[in-house]
Amino acid sequence: MKKFLSAGIVFLMAGMLNLSAYADDPVVGVGKKITLDYTLTVDNKEVETSVGKVPLTYLAGNRNIIPGLEAQLNGMHMNEEKVVHVAAKDAYGDVDPKAFKEFPLTSLPKTMTPKVGMILQATAPDGSKFPAVITELKADKVVLNFNHPLAGKSLTFKVKILKIENAPAAPGAALPQAK
Repeated sequence: MKKFLSAGIVFLMAGMLNLSAYADDPVVGVGKKITLDYTLTVDNKEVETSVGKVPLTYLAGNRNIIPGLEAQLNGMHMNEEKVVHVAAKDAYGDVDPKAFKEFPLTSLPKTMTPKVGMILQATAPDGSKFPAVITELKADKVVLNFNHPLAGKSLTFKVKILKIENAPAAPGAALPQAK
């Protein structure tokens, strides 16, 4: 009986040691500050990468990155790598036909020679800037697409989690809550 009891205590101690190892292995989740490297490909072409540059840092649960990517990063561990596929609806949305607007050609700068595919920088009434793509030229009008350039596109990210930290609390601010 004494042997059985001793073996049970050793087994319990080993289990506790094993559990403590998990406490030191943080996972991506709400309220964590995450630093990662990524490579974004669209239609099998590399669009952007942080590898060899400045890694991406975001606060999980704070809607700092596209929802489809954030959802698939949750639960990852430090140094874990993963390929993540994000549907258009979970990235920059589907192409919105209402985001195509016609303007008189005279509204463009006189020094500009507009061409289909040209990206212009538009300014909103609040002063924020955003891209608009020329999609069509008519006799006296230009059609601009105000959708995000990646709208309607499925995205593929190759990610590697570099760091998982507790998010610093801003004075008087509450961390996002898990749903």
